[in-house]
Amino acid sequence: MKQEIIAKRYSRALFAIGQEEGPEALKRYGEELGAFSDLVSGEPLLLRIFKNPIIRVEDKKALVTKILDKIGASQVFKNFCMLLAEKKRLPYIMDIRNYYQRLLDLYEGVVRGHLITAIEISDDKKEKIRTSLEQKMAKKFVLEFQVDDKILGGVVLKVGDKVYDASLKAQLNILKEKIKRGE
Repeated sequence: MKQEIIAKRYSRALFAIGQEEGPEALKRYGEELGAFSDLVSGEPLLLRIFKNPIIRVEDKKALVTKILDKIGASQVFKNFCMLLAEKKRLPYIMDIRNYYQRLLDLYEGVVRGHLITAIEISDDKKEKIRTSLEQKMAKKFVLEFQVDDKILGGVVLKVGDKVYDASLKAQLNILKEKIKRGE
């Protein structure tokens, strides 16, 4: 619960700064946040350093500065990360990134989804599915595709907290339950 509150607070602050500067800044800060959090999540030692209360804030700031220089971060984003270091919020960088992405998606009218199929589908079919969903929802759609042979056939679409299960496995389970109940 605490990390969610922290993530919302800091991502909203960075987002508000981006809104004042314009859409390009919003996107740039999202990219910088993504690059920084990818580096941190890809190197577990960094996260351990950020969580360690024995390591001085100045040392953490120096490390963050080197990382930010490496990714070519803007001055505003550098200041944001220095604030995170001062307030001991660097361990929450992935949560901040995720919430920032949600804010950016909402701002841009983007819907993210996850489509699971039993077999690999062609790129043409993936594009047709994405286009069809965009037309039905009247929003830009970003889909991640996954293959899971356990669903046997059909598709499972996850959008936000909703799951649309049109898999053969789900239909067989429904049929099984009806047989058990004697319907």
